[in-house]
Amino acid sequence: MLSSMDDYPLHQISDVMRFTATSDRNFYDRYYFNMHNCSDELFVVFGLGQYPTLGVQDAFLLVRHGDDHRVLRGSRTLDDRADISVGPMRIEVIEGLRKLRVVVEPNEHGIEMDVTWSGEHDAFLEPRHYIRKQGRVLFDSMRFAQMGRWEGRLRVGDEEWTVSPDQWIGSRDRSWGIRPVGEAEPAGIHTGTPSMEGMWNYFPMLFDDFAILYLINENNNGTRTTDEAVRIWKEPGREPEWLGRPEHDHKFNLAAPYKANIQEGVIRLPDAPGGPLEIRGTPLSQTYLTAGTGYGLEQDWRHGMYQGDLVLQNIHWDVNKDADKMLGLVEAPAKFEMGDQTGYGMMEFAFFGEYDRYMR
Repeated sequence: MLSSMDDYPLHQISDVMRFTATSDRNFYDRYYFNMHNCSDELFVVFGLGQYPTLGVQDAFLLVRHGDDHRVLRGSRTLDDRADISVGPMRIEVIEGLRKLRVVVEPNEHGIEMDVTWSGEHDAFLEPRHYIRKQGRVLFDSMRFAQMGRWEGRLRVGDEEWTVSPDQWIGSRDRSWGIRPVGEAEPAGIHTGTPSMEGMWNYFPMLFDDFAILYLINENNNGTRTTDEAVRIWKEPGREPEWLGRPEHDHKFNLAAPYKANIQEGVIRLPDAPGGPLEIRGTPLSQTYLTAGTGYGLEQDWRHGMYQGDLVLQNIHWDVNKDADKMLGLVEAPAKFEMGDQTGYGMMEFAFFGEYDRYMR
């Protein structure tokens, strides 16, 4: 089980790099990127994950364009963990924590991409996310986040876009640890209890001189498993600025549970240094990240689920005709206004179980 990574001084345990310190089946190690041109034209999401204990590596590319929701997804067995590719999809780390290349080679499904992502600020390590229920650790994960700009090209069918850094921005994260993945397990005492509860918010925003990262997982009773609000300056060497406990007052049209139609995302930071701040986010479009990508809605395709040596699939749905499939985690490219400053980024929402404040 030796791999090329074993030739680097990266070992954390007395074993080869192929293995992790825990035998928990739900250990994962993932990349996530999104890309848009600060408009409602196009929203692109790319993800790639390794599941060392399950022996699987998978990836997806989601493109929302007009009413089209297209997903190219692939899965293969995991061997050398330094090989971060699945079929035509791969990631190249050009400069750690600063520059990466995401490639989707020409394939029979007509989606191709070759783009390079450059960070606009230093990567920021978010708070550890830890949830234990009925004696079992369901979440124990670390994540760093970063805003950046894209350059390259994207082709979907007969349409092609030139991606230039003056217009195309996005956020990315790297997360690893434990969270539910793979084939469904016997629920036992956890029957009927979601691994996460309440409302999940994640808003990464890019302004002229800084980025703001806001996240909350808030249960129905108001308790939080994690929250963060921080300003990260683009100026090299300038320390991040914590903005105090974030509060929210979002506006929705709720057609049904788990179909959150976002009108406006409002964040208030009453304890921010220098005085209270208010940020208003306006969605430019709305995409269901969980539709077809493996986040758990389709029982035959979940992150970390064994599919065989190499499987590549294409999904093409119409968001209106296939509205019954548009469920779960919502991601919206968004415009953000904070005083006289305007920025762009993403608004990510999800609801797990009861959350009376917005889902009555």
